[in-house]
Amino acid sequence: MDGSESEHLNSTDEAGELQPRRCQQRKVGCQIMESPEGNMPGTLRPENISTRLQRIAKLARESPNMVFTTLAHHIDIELLQEAYRRTRKSVAAGVDGLTAKEYGENLHENLLQLLNRFKSGAYKAPPVKRVHIPKGNGTETRPIGVPTLEDKVLQRAVTMVLEAVYEQDFLDCSYGYRPSRSPHGALNATWEALMTINGGWVVEIDIQNFFGTLNHSQLRSFLDQRVRDGVIRRTIDKWLKAGVLENGQLSYPESGTPQGGVVSPAISNIYLHEVMDKWFADVVLPRLKGKAHMVRFADDILCIFSSEKDARRVLEVLPKRFERFGLTLHPEKTRLVQFTRPPKYGNPEGQPKNGSFDYLGLTHYWRRSRRGNWVVYRKTARTRLTRALRTANDWCRKHRHDPLVEQHRLLKLKLQGHYNYYGVTGNARALSGFYYWVRQIWYRWLNRRAQKRTLTWCRFQNYLERFPLPPPKVMHSAVRIRSAANP
Repeated sequence: MDGSESEHLNSTDEAGELQPRRCQQRKVGCQIMESPEGNMPGTLRPENISTRLQRIAKLARESPNMVFTTLAHHIDIELLQEAYRRTRKSVAAGVDGLTAKEYGENLHENLLQLLNRFKSGAYKAPPVKRVHIPKGNGTETRPIGVPTLEDKVLQRAVTMVLEAVYEQDFLDCSYGYRPSRSPHGALNATWEALMTINGGWVVEIDIQNFFGTLNHSQLRSFLDQRVRDGVIRRTIDKWLKAGVLENGQLSYPESGTPQGGVVSPAISNIYLHEVMDKWFADVVLPRLKGKAHMVRFADDILCIFSSEKDARRVLEVLPKRFERFGLTLHPEKTRLVQFTRPPKYGNPEGQPKNGSFDYLGLTHYWRRSRRGNWVVYRKTARTRLTRALRTANDWCRKHRHDPLVEQHRLLKLKLQGHYNYYGVTGNARALSGFYYWVRQIWYRWLNRRAQKRTLTWCRFQNYLERFPLPPPKVMHSAVRIRSAANP
């Protein structure tokens, strides 16, 4: 860039936009997905369902500007049956109180009636039952919507069709709630970006109550660019306008989409694809002097810059950018973190030390490897570890009178689930700490099954020999990936 372009970069419009010079193809950090079939969630049965969805994906990939006006005819009884198969049956019932077992007793007829109501426009989205689950350190809660089983089946079917279209548009920096993508893909992309540019400046972006403030009119305008099928669009509108039942009170929010609904993650990805992903790839990246990467998992967004000046300029325009689309950034949680590689012999006197940041439950920080090189390490975030131990303590307290065989079986599953997520390279100490404290918690509550505490530690060790708990294990390794953008 020359000097005149640098001056132009500093100007912003009233909405906080970086003034676009020209829209370029996707740059490093946000790449176009290459294969739609590779992103499909496995082989669908019957075979014609897979063929049908792949045909939609092929058409969407080959015609990126095409608007789909007829999609609802792809949703038939076979697709609803596949959607029912994919729907979790063990979750709580919705406002109608109907369980999966009761609905499945007359499944074919129920799905036929659902299909007829969907196609004729007679389907009415039932209110969503709202519950609250712990968030962060346990003092805050997150609202979760619980739709009815039938509503979830229809949402799943519509989502499968929407995914066939939008998976061809979504960028490679998006990882949340997409087929064949996981939080560990986002974590690995973050690690790779940090190591590639030797650290840098990290902008953590936190959207206040994203799922509760999502603007319906903006969402409709985004959908208009790709999907204008009347049946599907009317059904999505019904879901957006469906009431929320909380503590016996029915309300009708004018914005947002309830967390917990099957279609909500797809809607959120469509919304943030337009608000953040495309803007970062087409407007921000071409105007930066240094390298930059973005990683997004649903509404958890991380931007990594090699230049402090680039990071501060983007951070300055972010609030206005999100405000334009009805969203607000958290003033305290949205922050800039210096995360450059530490000097070889430590920080000079008077220079600020590098910070650390949490992303998707893991704290990222610099640490020397066994060879003496500076490497980005990850460990379980303190709030997540505290919450996991609190949950284990509550469970052991409530189930201390259950048979030891049953307690052991479920505790093994809980420990293994913890290792499956937090078992990343360099996190052995936190995993060992979790394993140690779970054993202490189990011993404590087994010793309180009666008024007299007769269970000695030696006797408990004998229990552990008979009912061993799985030891910590690293399940995910940090691997340097050479992409086409970083040969």
